[in-house]
Amino acid sequence: MSDLQVQEQLSEKVLRKLGQLEQEIGKAVIGQRQVIRDTTIALLAGGHVLVEGVPGLGKTLLVRSLAAAVGGVFNRVQFTPDLMPSDISGHIMFDRKSDSFRVRKGPVFCNFLLADEINRAPAKTQSALLEVMQEQQVTIEGQTYELQLPFLALATQNPIEQEGTYPLPQAQLDRFLLKVYIDYPDMDEELLM
Repeated sequence: MSDLQVQEQLSEKVLRKLGQLEQEIGKAVIGQRQVIRDTTIALLAGGHVLVEGVPGLGKTLLVRSLAAAVGGVFNRVQFTPDLMPSDISGHIMFDRKSDSFRVRKGPVFCNFLLADEINRAPAKTQSALLEVMQEQQVTIEGQTYELQLPFLALATQNPIEQEGTYPLPQAQLDRFLLKVYIDYPDMDEELLM
C-alpha cells in the first residue's frame, strides 16, 4: 500500500470519527449544525471558542454535550463583577487538620471550561484565563500546574452595549481561535425539540 493510500484511509477514518462526534453532540443540541462543526474543529485544532447568542439557545448544553461525547470533565464559571482571578485558577489555603498549606485548584482544571458571560468581569479577572488558554497550565503562588489535555475554553459574552459589561482586552480576544454565533432554531428544528 502506498503512502498516499495510507494517508487517504487515515483521513477517511478521522472524518468518520468527527462525524460520529458531531452526531453525538447533535442528539442533545438540536440544529445548530454549523456551531457544532465549528466547536469540533476548534477542539481538533486545539483552539478556544467565543460564543455569542441570546440566553436560552443551548450554549451550556453544547459544552456539556461535547464533554460527555469525548468523556471529558466539564466545569462552568459564571463571570460576575466581584469574581476574583483566584476563583478561576485556584489558590493556596491553610489546612488546619494537616497544619500545612495546600493548593485548592480552581475550575480551570478540567477539559472543557464554559466561561459564561466573560465580559461581565473586569479585565483583571478575565486575565486569569490568559495563561491557561495559551499554555494549558496554571501558576498558583509561583508553582506551575499542567492541565490534562484536551483543554478547550468556550466563553460566552453579552453585547458590550449592555450595562455592567467590560470589553474583552485584545490579549484575551487573541486567545480565541473562533467566534461563533448561536441563533434561534428554524421551525423544523423547534418541532424536533
